[in-house]
Amino acid sequence: MRRFRLHLTASGAGTPKINAAVAALRFFFKVTLNGPDLVKHLSFIDEPRKAPVVSSPAAVACFLEAAPGTKYKAALSVAYGAGLRACEVVSLKVSDIDSERMMLRVERGKGRKDRYAMLSPVLLELLRDWYRIARPQGWLFAGHNPVNR
Repeated sequence: MRRFRLHLTASGAGTPKINAAVAALRFFFKVTLNGPDLVKHLSFIDEPRKAPVVSSPAAVACFLEAAPGTKYKAALSVAYGAGLRACEVVSLKVSDIDSERMMLRVERGKGRKDRYAMLSPVLLELLRDWYRIARPQGWLFAGHNPVNR
């Protein structure tokens, strides 16, 4: 088993592939062959975490200014400024904005969990501009469903 892992490493296999092989070997020896003692020394490899690439404030401002309209600028600003995922942005409702506490309520985000996100004064003003233009009734960034036209 050790030679097989060394072979994987020498052939250029990445950490996920090696860990998948370890999991398969553990299952095979523990469950199929009923030999838990054979896999005591098989351990997973920790993958080093890499720091994310962060854009400069000027690059982010340039990206947001390139948005084709106020709706898209507001939606992208919410995603970036409040740290929301795309599916969380499109499911935002007008009632999810709490301007007194400067919070955004995110319902059924990742893992179907509700959470709150911080709302900056600049972002709140941008959302107010979008509201004055569009007057959305339900969803803040309602799209067009091609099935229900």
